[in-house]
Amino acid sequence: MDDQKLLTIKAFAKFAGVPYSTIRYYDEIGLLTPVSRGDENNYRYYAPIQLKTLNFIEVLVGLGIPLATIKDIAQDRTPGEIIEMLSRQETILDRKLEELRTAYSIVHTFRDNIQSGMLGTVGEVKVEELDELCYVLGPVNDFDEKQNDYDAFKKFCDSADDYRINLRYPVGRYYFSMDSFVKEPNRPDKYFSSDPMGNCRREAGKYLVGYKRGYEGDFTDIIEKMSACAEDHGLFFVGPVYVRYLLDELSVTDPDKYLARIAVSVSKEKDCKVCKDSTLHEKCPVKALCVEPHCLT
Repeated sequence: MDDQKLLTIKAFAKFAGVPYSTIRYYDEIGLLTPVSRGDENNYRYYAPIQLKTLNFIEVLVGLGIPLATIKDIAQDRTPGEIIEMLSRQETILDRKLEELRTAYSIVHTFRDNIQSGMLGTVGEVKVEELDELCYVLGPVNDFDEKQNDYDAFKKFCDSADDYRINLRYPVGRYYFSMDSFVKEPNRPDKYFSSDPMGNCRREAGKYLVGYKRGYEGDFTDIIEKMSACAEDHGLFFVGPVYVRYLLDELSVTDPDKYLARIAVSVSKEKDCKVCKDSTLHEKCPVKALCVEPHCLT
């Protein structure tokens, strides 16, 4: 073969726009062998037409296909085999895309929580317009004299697969009603995952919210303030109570600096506006005090 028509490995690498070390490695593993070697210097020489083989390799490498798989089909392949290989890789990429979408969603959820927490004022109680919140509810917590919050939370975590709960999302506390929250604020009726793809929904609207510093502890002060605020403005609590830790272990190191936001829907009328004429109402644990988010669970 005429050596003048061949390219050294460095020239071939520059011609192909691929690192020299990559071409050398492909030769070492038998994936792209030079057409010739110098008799005296053992230099590698490549033919320009080998760019087609290199392009075949680089396209598949860019798709994430292992070099071992590429080597198996490099010498003898059919369109059908390539379709089968690409279909398998498509499935792998679909799974990776879903993982990326979930990771992005978790990042967005935590960022939104932290930003809201940075704006919250400890001890403040006011009516706020809250956006829609989708979430996944866990099982009902059946507390007894011996069961503590840890046991209930462990039950929630253990139920993750059954309830399709992603535990990487922030976890909040759910109470069937304000009465339930007032009675045992440190014993939520359920826990929920703040998964925006969840099958439960808290409607956007007016909520009476209160901000409390610390993890668990005494809710008496904030409960009294929320109750007084509702009474002063002629408002009724109509639905579940949501406790979300906007600032938690992700953003602060001291549990005493955690910031919780307690939110409950309020209305001028003590009625269920959505489901009282619906068959869903019979399944609602809080009956006449429920609102649409609970009925959708």
